Amino acid sequence: MKKWMYMISIGILATTMTACSSGGSEKLANTEKPVTKEGKKVVTLAMQLWPSTMQESSLLFQNIEKKFEEKYPDIDLQIQISEDYEKYKKTTNTALLAGKGPDIFEISSLPIDDYVSKKLLLNMDETMANDKTLNKNDLQTNILEALKQNGGLYAMPMGFSLRAFVGDGDILKNTTVDDKNWTWTEFAKISKKLGESGKERRYALANDPPELLLQELIVDKYSEYVDHSTKKAKFDSPSFVGVMQQIKKMYDDKVMTSEPADIGKQMFYSTILQSPENFINGLHQIFSNPKLLQKPEQTARARIITDSQFAIQAKSTVKEEAWKVIAFFLSEEGQSLQGRHGFSMLKSVNEKQLNDIQKQVKSGKYMLPNGKAPKVSDEEFTKFKEFIHTANNYSVADGKVISMIGEESASFFSGQKSAEEAAKLIQNKVTTFLNE
Repeated sequence: MKKWMYMISIGILATTMTACSSGGSEKLANTEKPVTKEGKKVVTLAMQLWPSTMQESSLLFQNIEKKFEEKYPDIDLQIQISEDYEKYKKTTNTALLAGKGPDIFEISSLPIDDYVSKKLLLNMDETMANDKTLNKNDLQTNILEALKQNGGLYAMPMGFSLRAFVGDGDILKNTTVDDKNWTWTEFAKISKKLGESGKERRYALANDPPELLLQELIVDKYSEYVDHSTKKAKFDSPSFVGVMQQIKKMYDDKVMTSEPADIGKQMFYSTILQSPENFINGLHQIFSNPKLLQKPEQTARARIITDSQFAIQAKSTVKEEAWKVIAFFLSEEGQSLQGRHGFSMLKSVNEKQLNDIQKQVKSGKYMLPNGKAPKVSDEEFTKFKEFIHTANNYSVADGKVISMIGEESASFFSGQKSAEEAAKLIQNKVTTFLNE
């Protein structure tokens, strides 16, 4: 077994896929991968990890390397890790545009739509269809379908999380909610009535400032406001201005508050579910009778969040071997490795975990973090499974654009600028960024 290629800095990574400097003194790695002295084919995989997750994730990929090479002794998998986000992004981007660089690379922070249009990535659809080692009926195909671009699958996640909107089922018994069709205006009306109906005032949402809610809503429908292919934005549109004004009105009317609220003082909350356990530990920790709902004006089902996605370079000379790495990620062995985050890409793994939790809950052995035993009906577990299998909203939102929205909209929510002025400022900044 070769030495694990654990690289804290991009420096070592740059020796294999470095971008040319302005003076042209550095050279990009050749796409013709060498064969080791043992006769193995070399497959390189490059990725970036955040310092906070470096230790756990590097151990995961060290284990992946070990297990994969045990399964495929004729392949030398070389994993290259960087924790420098900007350098990884710049170096990998330059290398790929030049037809160089790694065979497999983590693409979450890179402009995948540009790469697809330039035909720099392998479309995995056909390759996956012909792979007899995969049980395709067991894959979370709803996730794969949502991640497709231009009719093809160019990036593969190892797992996923889901954005959920949760309501207090006990107080919602006092009204009728059609969450598949409700608007924010209806949400505000229902929330105001319910919030003022008890002995103590309750808010629809609490703890977060209005600009944070705006950011979340724009991520949900990012493609309506940003088109990266044409480098155009629509933040100066009446639609966006209306969203800002609507949010401000809900805060002004005390339907929502940015002030902290204890558990039980708010009627809804938005959260990210990262595993089957979160359906219990997260939802039932806040409400004794939680209800999964669709967010107002949300036309799609739950939004999908991926921590990492891996793509295969179209010009790789070892595409067949590179695909075997991706297929290993999707295998039961790969999906069951300790340290892998998120829901599994395999239905069977998610179902087994939920079934095991259901048995523990029924027997009274399952305890919440606060030490209490949750009451979860069989119907709820059925809805949990449906929630996973029907998630289909995937947004390729650029973090910098979302940050600009939060930063500049704050001037409107604080009363310093009008909605139109803030929207125009956001439009100008985002347009400049898109065309850089």
